[in-house]
Amino acid sequence: MPYANVNGTNFYYEEYGSGPTVILTPGGRNDTHGLRPIAALLSAQCRVILHDRRNCGKSDVVIGGDLSEQHHWAEEMAGLLLQLGAAPAYAVGGSAGSRTSLTLAVRRPEVVKGVFIWEVSGGPRSAETTSPNYYGQFIDAAAQGGMAAVAETEYFAQRIKDNPANEEKLLSMDAAEFIAVMSRWRADYSVPNPVSDLTEAQLAGISCPVLMFEGNTPDEVHHKSSAEAAHRLIPNSELRPSAWTHEEWDIVGQHDHTFPGIAATNRYHMKATFYAAQLLEFIAKVEALEPAVVGD
Repeated sequence: MPYANVNGTNFYYEEYGSGPTVILTPGGRNDTHGLRPIAALLSAQCRVILHDRRNCGKSDVVIGGDLSEQHHWAEEMAGLLLQLGAAPAYAVGGSAGSRTSLTLAVRRPEVVKGVFIWEVSGGPRSAETTSPNYYGQFIDAAAQGGMAAVAETEYFAQRIKDNPANEEKLLSMDAAEFIAVMSRWRADYSVPNPVSDLTEAQLAGISCPVLMFEGNTPDEVHHKSSAEAAHRLIPNSELRPSAWTHEEWDIVGQHDHTFPGIAATNRYHMKATFYAAQLLEFIAKVEALEPAVVGD
């Protein structure tokens, strides 16, 4: 399996096709699996990189560092792109993938050519709804049963199954330090910004082209007000409505992990097909703006 070591952390990644580089980031803490349908549709025209972030999928579990988890994800994504000779790239994703893609554009603009995102998530209700799943349950497990209890949670048990080296990493951690880092990450995640722990000034400083799609109101995790606020702040951005009504959204599915894979049923292919077509149009538009290279 392909791994890249970025600043001491092993990252699982997959790479397909050739052309303009697209790096895909899934929602939630999901792994690469859910974005394979859109990767397959893009790979005929693009170089597509799927990756598992730290603490996700087959990559290393690393609970530590001075940054928020979201900012670590972006910095490590930049390191992966540079290591693979794949920068600058189009940063693409939904929900948590939208936050990470925007954070990459904020922190490492030199590796980003454009941002294409859907189901932008943020704001106070979004964090209130999702922070127990991201952080609270693991803080509680560590407080009640130490790191052994954390390793036995459904989420981290899967991380160990996917990457057996993660068992020792987890069990060797000091529970108090684990709780301290997770609590700090929860606080960073829970600030009432339009897009998690990105400030309005940081969003306003994004200079690359950004195309974003609203979530489906009244979905409080991906409420359209988050995308609207980001659009107002990001100078070179375009906002489009969700392609589905809220009722249709309940069928199509909010999160990337609802895709069972390439052999998915038509309803799951709807989402991948729609975003792939829109993304290819976006890439063509941005590439057309690139200055022509004049030979000697």
